[in-house]
Amino acid sequence: MQNDTISFRVQPGGTLRGEARVPGDKSISHRSIMFGALAEGTTRVAGFLEAEDCLATMNAFQAMGVEIDGPENGLVSIRGVGLHGLQAPKEPLYLGNSGTSMRLLCGLLAGQRFDTVLTGDASLCRRPMKRVTEPLRAMGAVVETTDAGTAPLRIKGVGRLRGIHYDMPVASAQVKSCLLLAGLYADGQTCVREPAPTRDHTERMLTGFSYPVVRAGDTVCIRSGGKLVARDIDVPSDISSAAFFMVGAAIGEGADITLKHVGVNPTRTGVIEILRLMGADIEVLNPREIGGEAVADIRIRSSRLNGIDIPEELVPLAIDEFPVLFVAAACAEGETRLSGAEELRVKESDRIQVMADGLQTLGIDARPTPDGMIIRGGKLSGGKVDSHGDHRVAMAFSIAALRANGPIEIDDCANVNTSFPNFVELARDLGLNITAICGEII
Repeated sequence: MQNDTISFRVQPGGTLRGEARVPGDKSISHRSIMFGALAEGTTRVAGFLEAEDCLATMNAFQAMGVEIDGPENGLVSIRGVGLHGLQAPKEPLYLGNSGTSMRLLCGLLAGQRFDTVLTGDASLCRRPMKRVTEPLRAMGAVVETTDAGTAPLRIKGVGRLRGIHYDMPVASAQVKSCLLLAGLYADGQTCVREPAPTRDHTERMLTGFSYPVVRAGDTVCIRSGGKLVARDIDVPSDISSAAFFMVGAAIGEGADITLKHVGVNPTRTGVIEILRLMGADIEVLNPREIGGEAVADIRIRSSRLNGIDIPEELVPLAIDEFPVLFVAAACAEGETRLSGAEELRVKESDRIQVMADGLQTLGIDARPTPDGMIIRGGKLSGGKVDSHGDHRVAMAFSIAALRANGPIEIDDCANVNTSFPNFVELARDLGLNITAICGEII
């Protein structure tokens, strides 16, 4: 259960070797449910991520009258109700820890004819929502937040919105996707300009569901009046989940792993590019396209990493991978500098401060800045760190034990189930000496 206390204990050392397939891509799994529900016909999904975040999205659509079978071994069948077939839920939609669910659903529901309330756990209800509610209000949406601009979100069904041209102040795929979904119910054209490229799964999937999307340079536009046509979806493995083992193999002794069927959408491969700049030995094998998404196998072997200045243009392409990239920097020779990543402060935790605190506890010179961090590589010691309920922080510190000189204990790890429910088992199979302890505070 989400409320259980789960801690990780990871013994130092270990070697990652072998082949593995990490769970399905979280971003694509969310969107497969959303677009399948809005489509005409039955959408069948293989490789669906059976994690709490994606199940929250599935439960929300079931509460709005959509018939969904599964998931069973990653297979889901969604009987779409069309763009205007959703029904008013009887209760507030509880979205757990899923920021993707809340921000995208906010746009989708702003144009419905019924009222809804979106809520979530304590962590989600602290995350900023003004970045979506303010442009939605410019489209005519009526969305109420707390005084702090956070959830619960109370959305009044206005029935119709108006299209706008919105210049995003900060690159965010969630904001872009929210407004494109709202654009399905808006008069005229809705255009979103992004200051830097962000993941484009929404645009790709809309196109795959036969809904016209127009991209011109840094701007993507959509008009209402079309329809989504059901299709089959094969969800690739999530590169954000693969990133933990990519870094683990790069920093570990004698490591050699191959991660199968990984999504390598060009808006998501910043982690590969950054690790290569640091000197990592990474091969992208058997590249192919499945359902409009680039997929490949990725082989990673032990290497000697060097500190770098991370190019700012790569930051949006690796925004979810920085917790484990900070671990790579801690194991690199010299200094690594990150800037332009203020978005990390408003994730499931303040990932800049939380990672800096943990790395300092483990003996690393990690200095947080307003929009990034400066890390001088060194020797990792053992110790106890707090993930602050952030799944990616918990997994990143688990990987750090490969180079630590003592055990690492990580508190508050239950939310790993939001994105990577079999992380402990798969990590152990590959060679990490990790144990999950339930119901115990260490």
